[in-house]
Amino acid sequence: MIDDAQPLSKQRVVVIGGTSGMGMAAARAASQAGAEVIAFGRRSSPKSLSTQVVRGSITFRSLDMTDDAAVEQAFETIGALDHLLITATPPAPGGAFLSQTLAEAQSVLSGKFLGSWSCARHAAPKMRKGGSITFTTGGLVARPRVGASMMTVAFAGLEALTRALALELGPIRVNTIRPGVIDSEMWAGMPQTEREAFFALVRERFPAGRVGKVDDFGKAALFLMTNDFVTGAVLEVSGGEALVDIEDTATEARKTNA
Repeated sequence: MIDDAQPLSKQRVVVIGGTSGMGMAAARAASQAGAEVIAFGRRSSPKSLSTQVVRGSITFRSLDMTDDAAVEQAFETIGALDHLLITATPPAPGGAFLSQTLAEAQSVLSGKFLGSWSCARHAAPKMRKGGSITFTTGGLVARPRVGASMMTVAFAGLEALTRALALELGPIRVNTIRPGVIDSEMWAGMPQTEREAFFALVRERFPAGRVGKVDDFGKAALFLMTNDFVTGAVLEVSGGEALVDIEDTATEARKTNA
């Protein structure tokens, strides 16, 4: 019987990309639900964070998910687990399709798509009964934008892989979260004034009336870990982003600050 207060009690959750942003929020949500959490990231463990978080614990480790041998070794070290969440998106070059080199295109696919594939491939054989794998994509799948063609392909590939693995790995459940505009480190590259203008337009135009929070993503991740009748699904956590034209919103924000 599942304890409603501690639905992940005595379970082990691994979060790839769990040392910051949405991944950290998911790690925190799983820990608060009673899980033992292992959070991997490219960066060193944040010194400001305690390894004890409310209920349960979070252990921070470093991992390059583009290194298949390192991923394999990491899961060998972990041993049995119950849930895997992959939020990491390794840095990769964007740019216009006609100016992109083959190596640059391959680095995007190797980082996001094959990196996620590698984590799932090495985790699945070690999953206990009732386990789950959750990938993370983004709104590009529904609304591609100029200069992000290969990331759009990587996201679309992961959503297709979700459905294929739900069949092949069942009863292990495989799902994807497709987040929208979430106030996290992913927007750090946008100038602050432009970002503030963009967020203001999001609050004005998105049906939810606000910008997403990392905890919105964490709640979605926890739902997919604990609901054992959801598999092969893409869960959109976007505040209704797909119903509006986000590219026009971003363009208007840039013009406002020009």
